[in-house]
Amino acid sequence: MVEKFIGTWKMTSSENFDDYMKAIGVGFTTRQVGNRTKPNLIVSVDDQGLVCMKSQSAFKTTEIKFKLNEPFDETTADDRKTRTVVTLENGKLVQKQCWDGKETNIEREITDGKMVAKCIMGEVIAVRTYVKEA
Repeated sequence: MVEKFIGTWKMTSSENFDDYMKAIGVGFTTRQVGNRTKPNLIVSVDDQGLVCMKSQSAFKTTEIKFKLNEPFDETTADDRKTRTVVTLENGKLVQKQCWDGKETNIEREITDGKMVAKCIMGEVIAVRTYVKEA
């Protein structure tokens, strides 16, 4: 089921991301860079079922490797140290990050050939849309 996410995805739009970054505690300077960055997201799976998600931009490249439903330690692009678990729920790839008593979810789903990522922190929702590169 992860197969439909495999590939290189180029960001085409980002809505409400500044408010999302504020909600998770990202400082002003990092938010300014984050708002201008349009990363590519590269998703792959190895023959052991290990999923790799690499976010690549001129500013920063981050990479996480995980197996579905198995918690792991993640250092996020904004340098939070989180305990993260990624699950597949109703066709969505759901990344749940927990740190300092807080929790955020990033829900990725394929809609009309695009990957739509919803970044959710409490009542704040950012929507980032990606198209698959050929």
